[in-house]
Amino acid sequence: MKPQNWDSFLRQIAQDFRLTGKVKNIFLVRFAYENWRKQDKEVWPLAQAASHESYKKQMTSVYATFANADGCLELDSLSKGPGKFNILRDWLQETRYPEWLQSWPATSSPDLSICNYRTPLPAESPFYMDRPPIETDCMQAIQQPGALVRIKAPAQMGKTSLLRKVLSHASTADYQPVYLNFREAETSIFETLDKFLQWFCANICRELELPPQLDQYWAEELYGSLISCKTYIQTYLLPRIEVALVLGLDNVDRLFEYPHIAQDFLPMLRSWNEEATTQTSWQKIRLVIAHATEIYIELDAHQSPFNVGWPIKLSGFTVAQMQKLAHLYRINTQIETEAPNFLSRLESWIDGHPYLVHLTFDALRRQDIVMDELFHQTATQSSIYSDHLRGLWHTLQGQPQLATAMHRVVTADPDVPLEPTQAYQLESMGLIHLVGDRARPSCELYQQYFANLSLDPDEFNHASL
Repeated sequence: MKPQNWDSFLRQIAQDFRLTGKVKNIFLVRFAYENWRKQDKEVWPLAQAASHESYKKQMTSVYATFANADGCLELDSLSKGPGKFNILRDWLQETRYPEWLQSWPATSSPDLSICNYRTPLPAESPFYMDRPPIETDCMQAIQQPGALVRIKAPAQMGKTSLLRKVLSHASTADYQPVYLNFREAETSIFETLDKFLQWFCANICRELELPPQLDQYWAEELYGSLISCKTYIQTYLLPRIEVALVLGLDNVDRLFEYPHIAQDFLPMLRSWNEEATTQTSWQKIRLVIAHATEIYIELDAHQSPFNVGWPIKLSGFTVAQMQKLAHLYRINTQIETEAPNFLSRLESWIDGHPYLVHLTFDALRRQDIVMDELFHQTATQSSIYSDHLRGLWHTLQGQPQLATAMHRVVTADPDVPLEPTQAYQLESMGLIHLVGDRARPSCELYQQYFANLSLDPDEFNHASL
């Protein structure tokens, strides 16, 4: 049986022994409980090591770190063989783990003031909850030449936090990460395609600390904006990078507000992915695109970047993940004592929605609400979820056909069939789950809230909050 909070223990040990970068990652993966019985040849790909030989060198550094007066005295850093893993694992489990477990509540609960769950979490935040196998899938994907990874989910599901995690890993893997947030561009940047593409290229150079030199490579009037951009990337930027460039593009859905930009820029990203199959230079670029799914845009299926590459669809937290988070919020004892089934009930109530889970735990920690009352008043407009619910309602108000479709879903029993486009859009918003070709509300909160609103097609435009 896996020792309680073993993963947290390993992270603390890595910090105590000052393990960093690749060596830290190798240590955490190799000594993870689920990898204890695996051979090194099975583990090194999981740890994203460059090769088996590279993995063995990094494991040698791990053993050397612990073979000192403050570490495992039985470990001989000069010896060879698989026995070293067993010696260090047993020492960790039998000597250090019991010591850590005694002080665990004091050492493993982070300062809650550093968790601003209303904004994306930093890559190293203890409040970031891994959702296996998503993180591993992303890390493995960016190792592929010319990779394109698509992270899609409704708002506040953790897209940016995952993107930051991927870019942080890229840095430790000796890749060159670049992060661009399209929400940071002012409206005037989107006036023309040429202006936007120059902003795009200049900001990549800024992140790489390269002078832009756009004037020397850009010839819009002669070649057009798309060819100028391609020439700039291929001729100027890529030759100046010695390692793979992991380009993280956040809030790409903002382009959906500017169809004259999206219809050319998004196919261009797909073309880069396709160029990598035949041209070595384009294999240097690994694209990671994060976009919300509330806004629907139609693109030619043969030009869209949203139907190629590795799709990553974020789902809600499981009960086990919520248990870990409850400990960090220091409400786990309260839950176990007062309502042992609370987390299972919460999962069905909000479908494990990450932001709503954080919101709930913070409210419980602050005693703004008690568990007995949570499921009786949260679907009202004065509840802790009211801002989130009003945002969804505002989106539906602007799309009458979707409002009508949602009205059918929340008032029907049993599940109902929907027109395919409407089903896709409501599912993309996180409002419904599809079982075959039939739809049901994704959680009880949405069921109750939208059932209590006037979504009748003749009246919903007059509804107000």
